[in-house]
Amino acid sequence: MLALMLFLPFLAAILIPLLGQWQARTAPWLAGATAGGLLAWLAWHAPWPGLDFSFSHRWLPALGLRFSLSLDGLGYLFGLLITGIGLLVVIYARYYLSRVDSLPRFYGLLMLFMGAMLGIVWSDNLLLLLVFWELTSLSSFLLIGFWHEGRQARIGARMALTITGAGGLAMLGGFVLLGEMAGSYDVSALIAARQQLQADPWFPFAMGLVLLGAFTKSAQFPFHFWLPQAMAAPTPVSAYLHSATMVKAGVFLLARLYPVLGGNDWWFSMVAPVGLVTLLGGAYFALYRDDLKSLLAYSTISHLGLITLLFGLNTPTAAVAAVFHIINHATFKAGLFMTAGIIDHETGTRDLRQLRGLWRAMPITSMLGTVAAAAMAGVPLLNGFLSKEMFYAEALAAQPLGTSWLLPALAWVATALSVAYSARFVHLVFFARPQGELPRQPHEPPRWMRIPVELLVLLCVAVGVLPQYTVDPLLRLALPSVLGDAVPGFQLAIWHGWNTPLLMSMAALVAGLLMYRWMHLLGWVDRMVPVHLGSRAFATIMDSLIKHGRWIALRSNDERLRPLLRWIILMTVLAGLWPWLAFDTPHQLPVAHLPDDPGLILMSALTIVAAMATVWWRDQRLKAMLAMAVVGLMVVLSFIQFSSPDLALTQLAVEVASTVLLLLALRWLPSPTDSAREPNWPRWRDAVLSLAAGFGVFLILLSVLQSPQDSLSGFYLEHALPLGGGANVVNVILVDFRGFDTLGEITVLAITSLIMVKLMDDYAAVPKPTEPDSLLLATLAKVMLPFALLLSAYLYLRGHQAPGGGFVAGLVTAAGLATQHMAYGSGWAARHMPVRGRRLAASGLLVAVATGAGSWLFDKNFLTSGHGHLALGWLGEFEWASAALFDLGVYMVVVGATMIMLTRLAATQDPLEEQH
Repeated sequence: MLALMLFLPFLAAILIPLLGQWQARTAPWLAGATAGGLLAWLAWHAPWPGLDFSFSHRWLPALGLRFSLSLDGLGYLFGLLITGIGLLVVIYARYYLSRVDSLPRFYGLLMLFMGAMLGIVWSDNLLLLLVFWELTSLSSFLLIGFWHEGRQARIGARMALTITGAGGLAMLGGFVLLGEMAGSYDVSALIAARQQLQADPWFPFAMGLVLLGAFTKSAQFPFHFWLPQAMAAPTPVSAYLHSATMVKAGVFLLARLYPVLGGNDWWFSMVAPVGLVTLLGGAYFALYRDDLKSLLAYSTISHLGLITLLFGLNTPTAAVAAVFHIINHATFKAGLFMTAGIIDHETGTRDLRQLRGLWRAMPITSMLGTVAAAAMAGVPLLNGFLSKEMFYAEALAAQPLGTSWLLPALAWVATALSVAYSARFVHLVFFARPQGELPRQPHEPPRWMRIPVELLVLLCVAVGVLPQYTVDPLLRLALPSVLGDAVPGFQLAIWHGWNTPLLMSMAALVAGLLMYRWMHLLGWVDRMVPVHLGSRAFATIMDSLIKHGRWIALRSNDERLRPLLRWIILMTVLAGLWPWLAFDTPHQLPVAHLPDDPGLILMSALTIVAAMATVWWRDQRLKAMLAMAVVGLMVVLSFIQFSSPDLALTQLAVEVASTVLLLLALRWLPSPTDSAREPNWPRWRDAVLSLAAGFGVFLILLSVLQSPQDSLSGFYLEHALPLGGGANVVNVILVDFRGFDTLGEITVLAITSLIMVKLMDDYAAVPKPTEPDSLLLATLAKVMLPFALLLSAYLYLRGHQAPGGGFVAGLVTAAGLATQHMAYGSGWAARHMPVRGRRLAASGLLVAVATGAGSWLFDKNFLTSGHGHLALGWLGEFEWASAALFDLGVYMVVVGATMIMLTRLAATQDPLEEQH
């Protein structure tokens, strides 16, 4: 059930864009049903002590990667936040987004992000956690850039992806070090090996890399600047990513790995200072922001710094306060972001200099926003007040640098600043005297748009008044995952008597109001240190990287094919000479034994002559192509000579299809007269380089053929039939033993064909007439296509037991289609082909991936094939193999990619030709 629940959001992300004409209506309902179902399942299945909610499946055991899930108390707490606030965001977004916005795309991405976050908090394997971690970076990139027409949205999305992606890369290094030191990547195993890890000399380095990932994701100083830039996203995205999910992933990682990394001086010295600086800096800069969402973004940075600081203090009670504030911050910050979205939606602006006196026009929204802001400021009887008191108590107990007053003083200043920016938010937006007209006449939002805010504000009040009945059981369920058996005794109550934390809290409320009143006297730091300093530094670094990259590219590539080929050939030469240049041991030139078969000698001679003719006829391209075809045919004959019928069939089909493609591409090459004007010395240089490359390949082949190595052929020959169910060993290797390689190859083929389309966007698409240019060619084409389809079906069906297969069948079909293009032009495809190339290639990839994933249903590894015999009554008994479906996907990709290339080459016209 745990694995199924994790799979549900990803299934919804796939289904929502496939709903056809009912997408806009059904997308919110399907997304809401997914989030609501997950929330209901979590509410019904709380992991109380003694209950085991875990799932484990071997994925890549050789690399220590297992698909291990575990629903402990901490994962349960975050699961409630992710699904609960996610459900509220789904409802809210339905009324926030307009009809022109793509609701299916939005809700599909939202479900993808929800699934990725659940994967993070439920993963029990570091490498699996990292997979979901990077998936959150990618999905948040798409959500932040949802309104990609705006420049700021694109900048914010790229900045968030770059910063969090770089942190994820550093975290990967830290995870690998921890896993290698402990001998396992499972979190439970790391916790058991805590003392061994912390005694390792590489431990501080590993911990620093992991913390880089956490700090970048949670926008800690100096990586904080990406979070305000992400405010260009739609407000539902901001409410979700910056209250309960995206930025919370970093502090979740601190909590998850606290039993492994915490409790030592390295942890305190790395985590506490970063949290303290982020807390103070975020609170100060939030006070002077005029954009409503920007103010909330910097306040989020500050509160994330507070949580980080609490974890960094290295005490159990501080960890309790940190987990408690994670809950409180998620509730009031989601409510505040939704309130800001309502204000923007109903007034047309987020500028605090224009928003004044909305209390009269929007009384209910004003009340909700005031209560949520008061919770953020830590006003008594609200949830923020309780966690603020716990923060003061921990600051008073800690004595960094041997001082008992420094941390409490800085904590008090930070909380006073939070009161100041909260007061500014409430006063200017709701109660200040109106100044001028707003872009829209303000009014209350639709009822269901306001309900999510009302529920969140109700939680703020309920936790603040009745903490022991609302949040206390949830905290006690989550804390053992962070502290183990060292959970301290604590009591959540609205009154603990007159004590120092209470007096500090009251003083902070008064000081915060005074700060807001005289904020113009405190703004000198904001004027001296630009708030956009971090984003400007990032832009400068990125511009410098692009500038230097362009400089290198211009000097290593002049956008012509020949210089690139020279580099490739030079690398081939170095590869051939590497064994003689890199090692001190003497090497002898391997001895080549000349063949004594007259047929093989004749084929070799014809190959050499045809290759030389290709170079000789370089200015007569049709003759050169024919000579190249002769080389290919000789290769086909050599495969037959050495008993490789599969390779011979594939090579023959490739020769036919590539010859047609080259014929269509001839008109794109520069005229022979242009190349004839070149001086002679480049030809001599290319000739020397080619001979050297040929000699290098010759040395590589001889070294490989004559080196003593154990061959894998015996294994494949022995196990192809019993394990793969096929007598054709080559096909069994491609679709079973090395099926993952084949999946990668067809993916590259599909992507390459799409890249070709993009590269030729500058050329006009001009469908060619369907009338044939040559009656003879048209007659041959009509005859060839049915035979090609029949032959391809024959080769596909027999491929598992005899020479053939999906790849060869696809090439034969492609050759038949190519003849139609040669005879009738691209107009034939537009008129007669029921499926376009892009759709066919994409469908082929889906079929191949679905076939591989289907093995999971039978508790097998990805792409494990099954085979057997099927009795169909009087029709007899038939052999079946699941690899045939995978081979069908290969066939579809090959045909689709070839169709893309054919239609693009045949249906385009050079802009210069069009002008003439």
